[in-house]
Amino acid sequence: QVQLVESGGGLVQPGGSLRLSCAASGISFRMYVMNWYRQTPGKQRELVATITRGLTTNYADSVQGRFTISRDNTKNTVYLQMNSLKPEDTAVYYCNAQSWANNYWGQGTQVTVSS
Repeated sequence: QVQLVESGGGLVQPGGSLRLSCAASGISFRMYVMNWYRQTPGKQRELVATITRGLTTNYADSVQGRFTISRDNTKNTVYLQMNSLKPEDTAVYYCNAQSWANNYWGQGTQVTVSS
């Protein structure tokens, strides 16, 4: 059974930091491209950051320079370090594992940036 379990969300003030984690089980983690998406009510899910099997990273323009994606293949975990958070970063953040044949999602974790 495939599971992606996100953690680390919460309430933070503008300018603050959070680190999201996504622990994967039931997949050959190192073979997957890992993505973080986010979604706010009434909007499409937005790709925030990607890390490939070869550790190449890519970011949405809106988070470039503030967010960092990383992965630990020994722990089957992907991280999203979020710094200098803004109110517009408020969303449900989803972990995604992608291969040529499969696409799996976590349940999401809420991030709220507010004073």
